[in-house]
Amino acid sequence: MKTITELEAKLAEPSQALVSDLSKVEGDIILLGVGGKMGPSLARLAMNAIREGGLNKRVIGVSRFSNQEARRELEEFGVETISCELLDNESLFSLPDAANVIYMAGNKFGTTGNEHFTWAMNTYLPGRVAEKFKDSRIVVFSSGNIYPFKPVSSGGASESVAPEPLGEYAQSTLGRERIFEYHSHKNGTPMAMYRLNYAIDMRYGVLLELAKAIQENRSIDLTMGFANVIWQGDANAMALRSLNHCSSPPTLINITGPETVSIRWAATEIAKRLGKEALFEGTESETALLNNAAKSHQLFGYPRVSLLQMIDWTAEWVLQGGATWNKPTHFQERKGNF
Repeated sequence: MKTITELEAKLAEPSQALVSDLSKVEGDIILLGVGGKMGPSLARLAMNAIREGGLNKRVIGVSRFSNQEARRELEEFGVETISCELLDNESLFSLPDAANVIYMAGNKFGTTGNEHFTWAMNTYLPGRVAEKFKDSRIVVFSSGNIYPFKPVSSGGASESVAPEPLGEYAQSTLGRERIFEYHSHKNGTPMAMYRLNYAIDMRYGVLLELAKAIQENRSIDLTMGFANVIWQGDANAMALRSLNHCSSPPTLINITGPETVSIRWAATEIAKRLGKEALFEGTESETALLNNAAKSHQLFGYPRVSLLQMIDWTAEWVLQGGATWNKPTHFQERKGNF
């Protein structure tokens, strides 16, 4: 992949499994928070799957749309768009009903110093959305940040591990889940909690951050010595396929790749491809924020894009000076400050 066009086409390639799963889900799909990192590619993936399967569904993308070019591109692809301030109750309740909701709205970075807004987005808004769409299926984007750090030899936190969120972002993310869960019990709304970390494409993500550090001769902090990653196209497909696994009370689904990735190993592999040397500082801690996604792999199969493929693509992208987003994951954060 050498261009944004090629990257976005790759992200939007539907599998036959996705086409089959969407054919089993009746009704249109509304994407709340479609303007974020994953939203546009998820919308295009859904449209391609609908076209390939000859399905009678609309995809509706909702966002503030501060970037009008992104809105235009979605509309050209066939996605219906609505500009909406979701925190405005009147605007929210004026949205069209849809049988299927993917809830991606939320706030993470910039929480410190603006905690009230993060809590409003992550806990107040979910209650209003759950009331508006009480008769829909809802896949709720959540995060592996709600789990406690686990020993690197443990295989990560499975869905049976009780949350222990560290810091206000993670606390409010658990709050998002609990508010949706309350409304699922109250109204019988089928839901799935989609606990993700860390999605990547060529423009952002853990592997890109390692590659840029290597390219710029910066040291890589090994204190958070292990992480999980998954190709964004695979993560998007699993979000859409999760519509088939909504229940009341909500289903919990961890979403990430199968490997516990050594940051030292991944950086060394990337450095080989860049013709550089990886520089390190610190030593690996005995614990890390790790997500065990065995359940999602049982439901959906393993991700189609492998870890080594992601490393190859990332190194190639950086070598050719591909466009990147200034949206760091902060995967190294061990105190929950975002």
